[in-house]
Amino acid sequence: MKQQQQPSKSATKFVATNVLIAAVVAVLLLVAVTVWLKHYTLHGREVTIPEVTGMSEEEAQIVLRGSSLYMVVVDSTYSAKAPLGTVVEQTPPAHSHAKPDRPVYVVMNAHTKQMIPLPELHDVSYRQAEATLRSIGLAVTNVEYEPSLYPDNVLDIRVDGNSVEAGTRLQEGSGVTLVIGRKQGNSSVVVPGLLGQTLAQARTTLLQVGLTIGVFQYDVEPTPETLEQYIIYEQSPVEGTVLQEGSTVNIHLTTDLERAITSDVQQNDERFF
Repeated sequence: MKQQQQPSKSATKFVATNVLIAAVVAVLLLVAVTVWLKHYTLHGREVTIPEVTGMSEEEAQIVLRGSSLYMVVVDSTYSAKAPLGTVVEQTPPAHSHAKPDRPVYVVMNAHTKQMIPLPELHDVSYRQAEATLRSIGLAVTNVEYEPSLYPDNVLDIRVDGNSVEAGTRLQEGSGVTLVIGRKQGNSSVVVPGLLGQTLAQARTTLLQVGLTIGVFQYDVEPTPETLEQYIIYEQSPVEGTVLQEGSTVNIHLTTDLERAITSDVQQNDERFF
């Protein structure tokens, strides 16, 4: 049998050298990665998160930059309990710790007050109307009384002296005046002309003489966007009729100007004859 050849000393030395080189390279790579990770993760370095809730966006940015952090606005909301345009929530929370150059996520309060659509309050009781307004963030700042067939019911809603209709958007916290019905008087009043007026204008016109709106109908059902475009083309009783104080006048509304003009001419002719 042939004897198995033993590796030469030079071959053994070559393998050992390569293994040693590989080990050294591996150690150097491990050290380099460790140093890089410590630098990348800022190992052992932390900053305390400052309190920025209640600050404006600009103030919060300055404070966070001073702590080697930066701000990211993730959402906005509306809260009546916090000043407008300020931070209402932050993550991570104040006084916790984070690495430098990390973001702090904030939720901002809106810069303007919430706009609230006015609900339909005509012909509901004063108590119910006042409670409804209070529940949605509006207030009754004044109450006026006018004679009506329906005592204690809301006849009109006014803002800054002007009648407003359901759907009108008011800033939260705004005050309104409610015109409330009281028992009719014994006086007689003459029905004014309402043709060409809007519903809000007609309410004001009638209340000035002691009358109120009764039934009102649209020739085409309006949308919130078109509501203010409607004008009165027919009223009953017609202008000049004598009624008892507190009585109602029924009206019809349209956006068709030609129809309104034609109806106005017809009713003028009826009064003439």
